[in-house]
Amino acid sequence: MKLQPDQSSAQTISGYGPGWVGVGTEKITHNVVLSSRGDRLPWAGSYEALGPEHFEVLARLQVEVVIFGSGERIRFPRPAWLASLAQQRIGIETMDTAAACRTYNVLAQEGREVAVALLLVP
Repeated sequence: MKLQPDQSSAQTISGYGPGWVGVGTEKITHNVVLSSRGDRLPWAGSYEALGPEHFEVLARLQVEVVIFGSGERIRFPRPAWLASLAQQRIGIETMDTAAACRTYNVLAQEGREVAVALLLVP
């Protein structure tokens, strides 16, 4: 039996490090939302600046699941911020930004409708 690697046209993360994430050959150094469909949006200025309006942006993407990369350490969003995602029946997972990048790539490569919201700048 001959095996072929899966081919995907999803937008994926090509690299990451403290304060940056790579998409293809581009290096992004600001907080950003990426989706497997190719969406790329600037996001909140910092964790402290987050509010319900930032998660409403994620709900409008109408994906299956959102991965929240909260920076170098895990910081959970307040439950009140997540109401718009719950109303749309969109799941959310919180992890540090490095783990969020890896998880997003796996789900995007599987063909899932997924978005990642990354806090790259403290």
